[in-house]
Amino acid sequence: MKIGLYFGTFNPIHVGHLIIANHMAENADLDQVWLVVTPHNPLKKKETLLDDYHRLEMVHLATEDFPKLKPSDIEFKLSQPNYTVNTLVHLEEKYPNHIFSLIMGEDNLKSLHKWKNHEMILQNHEIYVYPRISSEAENLDLKNHPKIHLIDAPIVEISSTFIRKSIKEGKNIQPLLSQKVWEYIDHNNFYKK
Repeated sequence: MKIGLYFGTFNPIHVGHLIIANHMAENADLDQVWLVVTPHNPLKKKETLLDDYHRLEMVHLATEDFPKLKPSDIEFKLSQPNYTVNTLVHLEEKYPNHIFSLIMGEDNLKSLHKWKNHEMILQNHEIYVYPRISSEAENLDLKNHPKIHLIDAPIVEISSTFIRKSIKEGKNIQPLLSQKVWEYIDHNNFYKK
């Protein structure tokens, strides 16, 4: 089975994340997309990052109607701070019959050369890249790499930061979240302070 790994803090997961993940599951040669919830990095200030459990629960709620999208807490079990290359090695050991690929925005591809063991990642894994308004694919050094696939996905410029700020300001951002995620946030009074 070919799995696309879509990493994020998902704080909160919003319709933009779902549009990208579902587009990759339906239009790239992937059987499933796993939304990998990144745990809180103890070396960074927590600020408005919800506990890992709550962010994972929101990903569960958001993806339960999409059979090709699966939440993953795989990084919760790894020592922190963690690197993508370590997650990939762990997944390959745990699921030897799966082939793992990465999903990232053009903005992340630009900084891939700074990732730990990025050459090993590129050597062993396909990378599916979705466009961002703020990025120009023409400027990407790696765009012609045989393991890089630029996918013509919808450009979605919704940010979790904007959602958190809007909730704090008392604005209605319901259309930017799945109904179940909105209800979970509202019920728990998240992001209001």
